[in-house]
Amino acid sequence: MATFGGARRRNSLAAGMTHEAATLLGLLADDDRLRVVAALALSSGPASAADVASAAGLDLRPAARALSRLAGAGVVDQDGDAYMLRPESFREALDSLGKPERPETPDSGLGADADKVLRAFVRGGKLTQIPAVHGKRLVVLDWLARLFEPGQAYPESEVNERLSAVHPDYAALRRYLVDDEFLHRRDGFYWRAGGTFDVDLDE
Repeated sequence: MATFGGARRRNSLAAGMTHEAATLLGLLADDDRLRVVAALALSSGPASAADVASAAGLDLRPAARALSRLAGAGVVDQDGDAYMLRPESFREALDSLGKPERPETPDSGLGADADKVLRAFVRGGKLTQIPAVHGKRLVVLDWLARLFEPGQAYPESEVNERLSAVHPDYAALRRYLVDDEFLHRRDGFYWRAGGTFDVDLDE
């Protein structure tokens, strides 16, 4: 009976969790990832995978695997081989408790792996950070490109306005969209050039 009661209390707790809190707890339930988070929390600045492995008492391979998972979930920032903990991810998870669950992250239209990327970097229609990894950034840029209608030209001021509604660093997003050919630019105007297009099959 005691075991059943404990399971019932755990199920009740899980039922009241938001996606943010459940994701964070799931990540920290793994011993390697917990060690890596602790090592980064005690670090005085960005640390390499080798430094994190040494501080966490792990071999390089499991440490790198844990770092990759944490970075993919938005708990850790990655810049090349430098990693840094995002303490705000814990605050976001805490603040989400007791609030209505936000709408589901938009479907990427690119498959399950791309959906995971959007879940890691998009919250309530806002981009929480710009991915440092190019492949993940392409998924986010594809999602952002849908802010612009195919065949329509936009002045730079409107491009900035639309992007700033999603993330404050609209200039970086605009540059990435052009560099990776999701948008083309000429004479101060931008238009959609790539990305996933929604098709209405009823027309």
